[in-house]
Amino acid sequence: MSSQPHRILVVANETLGGRALIDAVKARAEQVMSGDRPYEVTVICPQNQPRHGYVIYEDSVRTGAENRLETTLAQLWEAGVQARGEVMDPDPYSATMDALDEFGADEVIVSTHPETRSGWLRKGLVDRVREELDLPVEHVVVDLDADRQDAIHTLVVANQTVTGGPLIRRLKEKAADSPHRFTVVCPQSGEETDAAPNERLADMLSTLDGEGLEAVGQVTHPDPFTSIQNALQSYSVDEIVISTFPGERSGWLRGDLVGRVERSTSKPVEHVEVSPEEVVEDAPAESAI
Repeated sequence: MSSQPHRILVVANETLGGRALIDAVKARAEQVMSGDRPYEVTVICPQNQPRHGYVIYEDSVRTGAENRLETTLAQLWEAGVQARGEVMDPDPYSATMDALDEFGADEVIVSTHPETRSGWLRKGLVDRVREELDLPVEHVVVDLDADRQDAIHTLVVANQTVTGGPLIRRLKEKAADSPHRFTVVCPQSGEETDAAPNERLADMLSTLDGEGLEAVGQVTHPDPFTSIQNALQSYSVDEIVISTFPGERSGWLRGDLVGRVERSTSKPVEHVEVSPEEVVEDAPAESAI
């Protein structure tokens, strides 16, 4: 067996975790191993640029990319493929060139949406990479609509109610009915310290993990509508669950958040109310949201 590993560079963003991409990387790794040669898989994710709101929460943009990357690396390891990954420059061409300088590659796999949905293809990314490199470049098309047969991706939006019992129970019910993956976004109130929403989110994710639910999360832009629009850009979402305090207690309801989201997207939107008494005791329960 050759001691020099065959280096596979994977370039993907919104299609990270797509079944066609996981299958393609697994197939190439197995082909390399069949030739008695080790392999290295490096997955790079050019982070999105939000279309909505001010880019004042740059960390949340990176966290979204890290969440997608983390999920993909876990799927590859589950498929028997050892892989590492890194979030890179938002421009996919620059990110690819930088990754080649940093990690090296013997071949490149570029993953995109189908042509009608892919900004990367409209910008000619695959052709540009092929013209620049004297390396094999494989283009994998990921149809996320087809992937939804495997699991429903639910976007969960909550702040001070994120650890509420009714919300946790509803997510458990969904996961019991059919396979689900959850992405939790927690818009940070401008009146809070940075630690408060992160602590609540960590508690919630720990609870979901203890229940066997697959979930990732991030603290996001303070405006919940902006956070949802950016999340819809960053993640392939099938449905949205919004959790608030009841009635006039909720600033989000006073601002008609649920109705605004319903009118702005074709996704199903579900509202879960959590009373202050139903929020777990060690999570701060303030009155704004």
